[in-house]
Amino acid sequence: MNRIVEYFRWKLGLTKEAASKRALAAICLGPDDLAIDCGANVGEMTAILARDGAIVHAFEPNPHAFAALSSRFSGEPNVICHQAAVSNHDGRMWLYLHANSSQDEVFWSNGSSLLADKPNISTDRSIEVEVIDLAEFLISLGKPARVLKLDIEGAEIEVMNHLIDRNCLSRAQNIFVETHEAKIPSLVAPTRALQDRLAGLGATHVRLDWV
Repeated sequence: MNRIVEYFRWKLGLTKEAASKRALAAICLGPDDLAIDCGANVGEMTAILARDGAIVHAFEPNPHAFAALSSRFSGEPNVICHQAAVSNHDGRMWLYLHANSSQDEVFWSNGSSLLADKPNISTDRSIEVEVIDLAEFLISLGKPARVLKLDIEGAEIEVMNHLIDRNCLSRAQNIFVETHEAKIPSLVAPTRALQDRLAGLGATHVRLDWV
């Protein structure tokens, strides 16, 4: 019964996913706009952000997903692909692969995470990847991004707090964040703390319902 109810909620556009996707779709992007897709994977959202000519910076650290991403947009001058994860600092970190990644590296690439305690990753399978300071990157752009999508498999809370600490929330006009506290128990309290922090700042341009 629950599955039937959820199906009709999805069809009627009442789910969290439908609401956040609808909000993003209402933003008109053009050639003069910037958008940033963090956790781009193979580029499904990148393609939507870039379709009307906006400059899109797509970040993806998983090498298998990045190969598909960069190949997909090789002929698109308005899409800039970065083989890196976003973080609160520049450097190198271990990217833990999904437990099923050996079955299909691209299909399971969207489960890769910088967090070793994410339940569906394998601590025995990891790749050292470049990480970049997202706050510094936003500052370097010289003007605010119209859209920032942050879906980085559990590392969102740390990055969002870093953006607040660096006074960089205004560097993006619309911020869509997926939170993973339902899958990663250690993120329950930090997610609530971030929600309270954003509410205290009146940061209504930040949505934490991207799924």
